[in-house]
Formats: sequence, C-alpha cells, structure tokens
Amino acid sequence: MDYREIYASKLTTAEKLAECLNSGWSLGMDSGPSQTPAIMAAFARRAKEAGLRDIKVQTLLDVYPFEFYADESLAGIMTGYSWFSSAGARKAVNGGWADFIPSYYRDVPGHIRREYEYDAFCVAVSPMDKHGYFSLGNNASYAQAMMDKSKRIFLEVNDRQPRAVCGTQIHISQVDAIVENSFPLPVLPAAKLDEVSITIGNLIAEQIPDGACIQLGIGAIPDATGLALKTKHDLGIHTEMFTDSMVELIECGAVNNSKKQIHRGKSITTFAYGSQRIYDYIDDNPAIELLPVDYVNDPMVISKNDNVVSINAALEVDFWGQVCAESVGTKHMSGSGGQIDFVRGACQSKGGMSFIAFSSTAKGGSISKIKPSLTPGAVCTTSKNDVDCIVTEYGIARLRGKSLGERTKQLIAVAHPDFRDQLRFEAKKRGILI
Repeated sequence: MDYREIYASKLTTAEKLAECLNSGWSLGMDSGPSQTPAIMAAFARRAKEAGLRDIKVQTLLDVYPFEFYADESLAGIMTGYSWFSSAGARKAVNGGWADFIPSYYRDVPGHIRREYEYDAFCVAVSPMDKHGYFSLGNNASYAQAMMDKSKRIFLEVNDRQPRAVCGTQIHISQVDAIVENSFPLPVLPAAKLDEVSITIGNLIAEQIPDGACIQLGIGAIPDATGLALKTKHDLGIHTEMFTDSMVELIECGAVNNSKKQIHRGKSITTFAYGSQRIYDYIDDNPAIELLPVDYVNDPMVISKNDNVVSINAALEVDFWGQVCAESVGTKHMSGSGGQIDFVRGACQSKGGMSFIAFSSTAKGGSISKIKPSLTPGAVCTTSKNDVDCIVTEYGIARLRGKSLGERTKQLIAVAHPDFRDQLRFEAKKRGILI
C-alpha cells in the first residue's frame, strides 16, 4: 500500500482518539519536547466528562502544563507519575495528587521492560518521510522500551519537530492512530549569567584540556563553562542533554569530536532541550546522534572515551561530600536524572574529572549550601564514595580519595567567607577537625 494511504487511514483528531480511553489505562510518554499536549488535554477532558478512574500517566521532564499535574480535581481520575520533575510535576507531587518514581536515568528503560505494561505510548514526532518513518526528533531516551511494552502507539505529528536522522524512528506500520498538531516546541529560557556563574565557569574551564569529552547540565554555570571553553580545541561531546552552549562550541570550532575513542566525529546525546536554535541544528544533521539513555548514560560506555569531564549542579553538599541535587529537605524538586551516571563514567575515564558546581549560598546569601549535614529529609543524589570535585565561586575542593577531615577542610575553604567560622566550629564539635 501507499504509505500516504495508510497514514490517512490512521489520521484522527485528539477528541476522537480520546473516545478509546478507559478506566485503568496506563499511558507512557518520554521526555520534554517529545510529549503530546493535544492528546493529553483531550484525554483529561474525556476522563473527567466520562467519569473514568485510575488512569496513570508516566512522564519525564514535563515541559507542558499537563492537566493531570495542574488540576488537583483529577486526583484519582488521571494521575501523573514522574521519573524526573519540572514545575508541574513538582507542584503535584508536593501537593499529594501525583507520584514520583526514583531511578537513575540510565535504568529507566530496564525498569520499564521489567515492571510496566502500557495501554498506549504517546509521542510527538516529525512528519512522515517517503519511506513511512517518523522521527522522534529531540528525543531517544527510553521511547523504544515503552514502544516494546505498549499495546498501542499514538502519534502527535508536529511539522515543527526536527527530523533527527540519527535517532529513534517509528514506522507507520507500528502506529495505531495519528493526530496532527502544528505548534512551536517548548523552549528553555536562556540562563542569566552573573558574576558568580562566570567565575565558576572559568574555574572549571581552566581544568579542561584540549581534546576532552564533555557533558554539561542545565543552567547558568554549565552555560558559563561552555562559553569559557570556546578557546579550546578538539573537544568532544558525549552528554545526556544537548544544550545551546554545545551548539555554540560546535559552530565556533572548539568541538569537532576528533579525539574521541568511540563515536568519533559525532556528538552523542539522548535528548535535546533548549532554544529553537538547537532544534534547527538537529534537523537533518547526521553529526548529532540521539541514542537510548541506557547506552548513552551507561558509565562503562561513558568511560570508553578518555578525558571525560562532567559538570552538574547541586542544592547542597555536606562535610562527607554527599550531594543533594533533587530536594530541599523533604520537598521534592526534580530527580536523580543522569548526574551519578556521568559522575561515575567521568571518574572511570582515563584522565576524567567530575565537577559538582554551585554558588556558595542561597536565599540572598543567608544560607550556606555547604553544610555539616544535609538538611533533614534531603535526598542524597551523589554519594560520598562517588563525589569527585566540588566547585563554588571560591575555588575547587577535590574530595575523591580524601579523608573526612581533609574533605571538610577543602569544603570550608570554598564555602562563603561569612559561614566559614561556623562551619569550622561545627566540624570541631563533631571531632572532625582538631
């Protein structure tokens, strides 16, 4: 059959598709811009109007104002389960009408294959090509695992979704229903670089040699580091998230992936999220490979490249070097994501380094982010045994392989000066420092 005929036979509206939704259904979506706002909005309306119950929806990095996270009255009707939270899921989880699934990002596909079955996998894709394939565009993280475990595949075709030629594809023969929805992809507002983030970015960039393979996270400090790397040569990219600063480094010539031991000549990522510039760059670009997260974030795979440098963030760190990057006390904020994946991968890499970077204080300078102990209830994202380097605007504390006393001295040295005396007092009171 002509693929266009098959496409036409499966084309419907979000409202019509929602009529198939039933109580007890389990729905899955992958991360960020590959999620399906039109389908989910229609499903939420249908669930409410038809009196359905116990519909579960899994997300990761929610970037749309999904009704099941925004509307508390959907509790018990349509419940969101987050693998890693943005603002909507964060509010709902803390409010008690959504739930959170703890996991390392690299393990999500394995959990899906072992623990879950889905009535439908919903995903936003680029328009079909002449061979009958749709591209998942900005994302490849665990989509294949969800497709393998789903009874149905529902597509939301968006003509603004980039076509990733080296990424996950879905063939029209695998698809059960198609909804067309042309809309701008969500963009991540550019982080504002201040003096602190620029200082930290420069400190880290000084440690990164030519030919290193980099992973950058989200925020002002990774962006500042990226800008500071523009004078480097022969850098490579093997990262969880493809960012604007990476496009900048490629286009200025600092990144050419020529020194990598695996995937030489290619930038490797599992998803992209940022400005329209990123989406335009990915479109039809064979130099960008979007691969499943259980491969990209596998520490053994990461460590196959030499001189891997990972840069991630934290909310607080204690004297042991325990890193909390996902909660404020008991208040849920995000998730573990891939931080520990890249901390371990970088540290196992020949010549590799891992940096956990953050400003030394919070709340206008009233709180030190370096503490004797993590705030009660805080989640430990990176353990004391995995942590490598901690960076603030006051310097770099190198903790890996160091004693508790030496760690504490180094951490106090990079804490804000206003808090150092109190931190020393606490360390002496605990018998850590004499």
